[in-house]
Amino acid sequence: MTADLTRVRFAGGAQGFNWLPVFVAEDQGLFAKYGLVIDYLRLGSVDKATSAVRDGTADLAITPPEGAVSDFVSGGALRIVAANSLRLPMSLVAQPGIGGIAELRGKRIGTSSLTEGTAIYTQMMLQPEGLSYPSDYEFVLAGVHTTRWDALQKGEIDCAPQPAPWNFLAERQGYRLIGEVNDVLPEIIFAAVIAHAGWTSRNRDTVTKLVAALAEAHDIVNDPAHDAVTLPIYQRITTPDDPDLAARGLSYTRDMGMWPKNLEVAPTALEATVDVMIRTGLLAPERRAEAAGVLDPSFVAVS
Repeated sequence: MTADLTRVRFAGGAQGFNWLPVFVAEDQGLFAKYGLVIDYLRLGSVDKATSAVRDGTADLAITPPEGAVSDFVSGGALRIVAANSLRLPMSLVAQPGIGGIAELRGKRIGTSSLTEGTAIYTQMMLQPEGLSYPSDYEFVLAGVHTTRWDALQKGEIDCAPQPAPWNFLAERQGYRLIGEVNDVLPEIIFAAVIAHAGWTSRNRDTVTKLVAALAEAHDIVNDPAHDAVTLPIYQRITTPDDPDLAARGLSYTRDMGMWPKNLEVAPTALEATVDVMIRTGLLAPERRAEAAGVLDPSFVAVS
């Protein structure tokens, strides 16, 4: 590494399918183009990724935004600086004997967190069926999507939200897809790039360069003409031994409009995130307007 490269500690939970643009940027030399070298911190849970940015053991993280919102309204320094993904390519995957959401009463549902991401989406999907947490079902901290899949196969949980292409893998093996998260939450911040305001104030140029590199990668991912680059990377991080499943998953996520141009945070997506937090009891209704301040849009080039 030459002296003029800036090292960035970049954290995530699983660093799975939604990290596709990051790995495309690495593969295509985009980080190096902007003078950056990335240290990847795979921490095993979204909560740990958020905490790593808060305590300074990571510089940035791609993780669900709820932790940053909660931190901000509590007077903390976490901020959302960009959007990694604004759609939820995810299905509720249930054991073969479960025919629909209404049958989840009394069941064990796997999630990666009780306060971020999958737990929130699941509650939103079950509420219209008259099921409320914790009175009607149990959450099991089963980890990220790969370990949730293991837990499903072992019978340790009855259901779990699973992203593409893991949802299609489960369906192929006889599990039931009983609901699509995107039908309930068509636009929301699935994962944000978060940072500590103190760190960004000292490293503005670094954050701007990283977002610019990822914006170029988003353009590559969103263009089917570049699938010779994108699909092998997507397959490597999802289903290494199954090119057909990887191709289905990539098309599903891209057609949904998952990766926003320039990593821009749509105001409606942030509003949806805050609304979901309020509806699931993670944010007091009177903090709605205040919560919008978590976004620092100054690092994103407006399209």
